[in-house]
Amino acid sequence: MEKQTKPNKFVVPIGPQHPALKEPGHFEFTVDGEVVTGASVRLGYVHRGIEKGTEARNWVQNLYLLERICGICSHVHAMAYSLGVEKLAKVQAPPRAQAIRTLVAELERIHSHLLWLGVAAHEGGFDTLFMYSWRDREVVMDLLEMITGNRVNYSVNLLGGVKYNVTQDQADALKKGMDFLEGRSQHYLKVVTSDETFLGRTRNVGVMTADQAELLGALGPTARASGVQRDIRVDATYAAYDTFPVKLITDPRGDLEARFVVRINELFESYRLVRDISANLPTGELSVRIPRRIPEGETVSRVEAPRGELFYFIRSTGLDIPDRIKVRTPSMGNWASVMTLAVGHNLADVPMLLAGIDPCFSCNDRMAQIIRPDSAKTWTWEDLRRYGIAYYGGKTCK
Repeated sequence: MEKQTKPNKFVVPIGPQHPALKEPGHFEFTVDGEVVTGASVRLGYVHRGIEKGTEARNWVQNLYLLERICGICSHVHAMAYSLGVEKLAKVQAPPRAQAIRTLVAELERIHSHLLWLGVAAHEGGFDTLFMYSWRDREVVMDLLEMITGNRVNYSVNLLGGVKYNVTQDQADALKKGMDFLEGRSQHYLKVVTSDETFLGRTRNVGVMTADQAELLGALGPTARASGVQRDIRVDATYAAYDTFPVKLITDPRGDLEARFVVRINELFESYRLVRDISANLPTGELSVRIPRRIPEGETVSRVEAPRGELFYFIRSTGLDIPDRIKVRTPSMGNWASVMTLAVGHNLADVPMLLAGIDPCFSCNDRMAQIIRPDSAKTWTWEDLRRYGIAYYGGKTCK
């Protein structure tokens, strides 16, 4: 009897430099013809040692460092950090400051979702929608610049409050901008739910049930598009979300179309919140004093970033620098869903599946150290540098 041999696997590598990727990451897809049979991801190409860097900077300096983890969602990083430090210091920012933090967070969500809409449309070959959504995104970026002086890295937060006020003229401009964007978003919602070419790339593609989303740890709009009712702004309110409550946006279908619909419907909710907050800002101060040395202790701070739950662990030993800051971004929670859902789909669907979670590589790239009972090691900057050289060079590093 002739011995049968198993066919060789055909592996399609994508990245770390590839036209379909806006940031570096290495993916390997095992295929049988055009169908994906296995998937793996290797990240870390934009690891910058930010968490380690916080241990050599004081509490105020870290506000600006952590804001630069991500250019798109810089404000929520600074807000999560500020809320955590304020909790340790037993200080609460004034109501007006909390409302302005919430206002900027929703403007940032609009900026992020419109940017994502363009990128996802581009991955699907719909460059007209890409150009229109990015053109309209300029409206919200101009509004952010009007309030903060910056289009990205707004530096709104202080430990104990905010730097910038919102005047009546600015509030009027915000309302006008939201009215314009709401009309444009109605058109985008119609396009993604009715255009046959677009639906061919999204409807019944990448279906993930609510149970699968829970099992795989999906977060944010990715999970809510599978019917998971979870939003930190609703479940564990912070800043001014108790005063200005959020309507939870979900869709039970779980496919790529649902992920588009959820994010666009979240835009409408953000437009409503911006109008509501800017018209009803509390009176009072913008900040309160906070001690230079933060009392000893540790805390957790959670906020709802545009991509999902952003988690900060902060530990203080009573000095003017933190002992440890750990950041877990939503992209980390969403990667497992992409690698799982890709199996069984055509290779041509992979770029859209990746775009469906709105991944952020620079946010995602953190380092975790596993401490075993029989051995423990403290990483220095030199250790980290040597490990990075060995890792990317394909050498073994002990």
